[in-house]
Amino acid sequence: MGKGLMQAILDNAGFVAVCLLTAGALLGVAYLFEKAAKKRSGSTDRVLATRKVVMIGMFSALAGILYCFDFGWPFSPAFYKMDFSELPALIAGFAFGPVAGVMVEFLKQVVKILIKSTSTAFVGDLANFLVGSMLVLPASVIYRFHKSRTTAIIGCVAGVLCMTVFGTWFNAVYLLPTFATLYGMPLDAILGMGAAINSNVTNIYTFVLLMVAPLNLVKGSMISLLTMLIYKRVSPIIKYGSSLDKESAKGSMK
Repeated sequence: MGKGLMQAILDNAGFVAVCLLTAGALLGVAYLFEKAAKKRSGSTDRVLATRKVVMIGMFSALAGILYCFDFGWPFSPAFYKMDFSELPALIAGFAFGPVAGVMVEFLKQVVKILIKSTSTAFVGDLANFLVGSMLVLPASVIYRFHKSRTTAIIGCVAGVLCMTVFGTWFNAVYLLPTFATLYGMPLDAILGMGAAINSNVTNIYTFVLLMVAPLNLVKGSMISLLTMLIYKRVSPIIKYGSSLDKESAKGSMK
């Protein structure tokens, strides 16, 4: 597996570089929002305190393992999968801030690649990271500025909408054409796979609207619902003994 992974990295070095730059940009955005939220609340806690780094590592490992247990989605071609790996990332984002959430999203890709390598020339891994971050980042930013059950719900709704709209657009303009090039599969063949499932698929735009958008909408909604059901119960355990989130304890979901 090691040789295969290294060969994939070498063959797609340019795309891997794009992935890393994109991850850095998203982390930068998350950092700016988190600093703004801390300034507004008067908090002096570090964005990456020691205990938070440990928790990020734990959540990343859990997310990476969940990512490995993906499963088919019957309304899209086989290379589109459903998984619950955004759940630990969203919980981490609510508990420790948007930087933690985005870091979990990125590090889970590393865990998954080390376990299973890549079967999509890294295109699927980038898609999972970006689309997942579009759920986690808006939700955790909104919740970070004012911690309550209402803002958690608003954040999740905003995240699901961002995830669905961005995922649909990004698949059409970049991911599918890039996948066709790197994976050696003609774009027409990919569209044909979609048309075999839904005869209304006639071009790349109908493909993403009928194949990609419903997947992201359902996945984001399921992850958000699970987070709302789980977070309040696990939050005291996550934050036990830590001083970095005293303000979180005051505003846990009511």
